[in-house]
Amino acid sequence: MRMVIGNGYSFERKTQRVTVWNEYIHERTNPQVAAVYPQGIHSALVQGLQPYGFLMRTAVLDQPEQGLSQEVLEETDVLIWWGHLAHDRITDEAVDRIQARVLQGMGLIVLHSGHRSRIFRRLMGTTCDLKWREDGRRERLWVVDPSHPITEGIGEYFELEHEEMYGEFFDVPPPEKLVLISWFQGGEVFRSGCEYTRGLGKIFYFRPGHESFPTYYNKNVLRVIANAVRYVGSAHGTAPVYGETKALEP
Repeated sequence: MRMVIGNGYSFERKTQRVTVWNEYIHERTNPQVAAVYPQGIHSALVQGLQPYGFLMRTAVLDQPEQGLSQEVLEETDVLIWWGHLAHDRITDEAVDRIQARVLQGMGLIVLHSGHRSRIFRRLMGTTCDLKWREDGRRERLWVVDPSHPITEGIGEYFELEHEEMYGEFFDVPPPEKLVLISWFQGGEVFRSGCEYTRGLGKIFYFRPGHESFPTYYNKNVLRVIANAVRYVGSAHGTAPVYGETKALEP
């Protein structure tokens, strides 16, 4: 994509390479979930994000190296993570590889119950536990920072008619930037859009996305995720950045 600045100076904007990882269990074992996401949550996300011009690929738990080989990660600018039932099945080797890539500059977007994933807990250094209630009620997601790139085009708030409730206390470090906050019909509130930095990598946790509801077809949810891809995507590509040093003059 070519960007134009001022009176005509232009440059080529880097196309983000995005890998959507999904454990892909609910959709193959639960008819209710399969009816909502017949090809899997990962496929729905790819379909919803493709119009934004990203280079998309998917990875799932039962692939070799759980779909997250060193080669795949080196070709990934942003990793989107959805997990729920299989957190403990992610290997130490996979967690180590992902952590190393985040520290080198790969962006990470963690969706919904991915808050309990091994990689998110590793990067946060906390339990990441929270309060929850599964019955689907109306959720209003308020924009905390309308100037943040992740909220571009969203407006003051948007609503989801049916979503699982997550509530405080959410055991994560204080976000470096709080981007979105949710209010639920039952009265609970939750820090639903949190930004962090680890090493050279940006991390965005985004709460919506219970597997029983068509959340990942919602245009505002997809817009937030697309904005987040652009925001957390590494500015310097997939290669590590090293400082250049030399001895001080005597």
